Amino acid sequence: MSDELLRQVQRHGSPRPVHIAVIMDGNGRWARGRALPRPFGHKAGMSAVREAVEGALAAEVEVLTLFAFSQENWQRPAEEIGALMELLQEYILKEMAELVEQGVRVRFLGDLDRLAPSSRDAVDRLMKATESGGKLALNICISYGARAELTRAARLLAEEVAAGRMHPSEVDEDAIARRLYTAQFPDPDLLIRTSGELRISNFLLWQLAYAELYVTPVLWPDFTRRHLWEAILEYQRRDRRFGKVTV
Repeated sequence: MSDELLRQVQRHGSPRPVHIAVIMDGNGRWARGRALPRPFGHKAGMSAVREAVEGALAAEVEVLTLFAFSQENWQRPAEEIGALMELLQEYILKEMAELVEQGVRVRFLGDLDRLAPSSRDAVDRLMKATESGGKLALNICISYGARAELTRAARLLAEEVAAGRMHPSEVDEDAIARRLYTAQFPDPDLLIRTSGELRISNFLLWQLAYAELYVTPVLWPDFTRRHLWEAILEYQRRDRRFGKVTV
């Protein structure tokens, strides 16, 4: 059945999304529903990351951006944050060789200076090991917040204007976009949110301006490549007008 769903994606007359962004939500509820501590939900979510990556590769998606850990998440209990950082290092250790083999280039987007040295070292190793990957760009947003990202872009522009390297009249949408973490990528065509919540949670506020939104009640640990392909098919059925009208 999954293979047939992928064939539907491939046969559909409309183009597939070039860039898919995902808010990976529901780990805590998944664990609570099984009377388990929250870290068990985060650990179970690691398999869904692999499913999403492999599903994106099969569907020939070019960019996949995953919202893994927000700046607001630093306010969670220290025990949970420690477990999340350990899982990050475990994911990198476990998946690095396969990501390299699959041609996936991994980048981590966000305020990485807040990571502990061991987590930062692991992140840097994975980015370096996968830098030649050309089949899929995988962005993992960690210690990320969209308002902070826009504030950072505004600060960079203000510094350039103050230094005389830029005139205020040159500050336009392109100038802002070039100073975002995602500057080298096209904006997402499709945003997927798991767990059924109807909000974007301070994620890619600038970049999602014209993205198609797809919300599924599936909790993140239960998310599979089939769910990704279902979202792509729904995207292909939609009429994207970008504010224009069809004559």
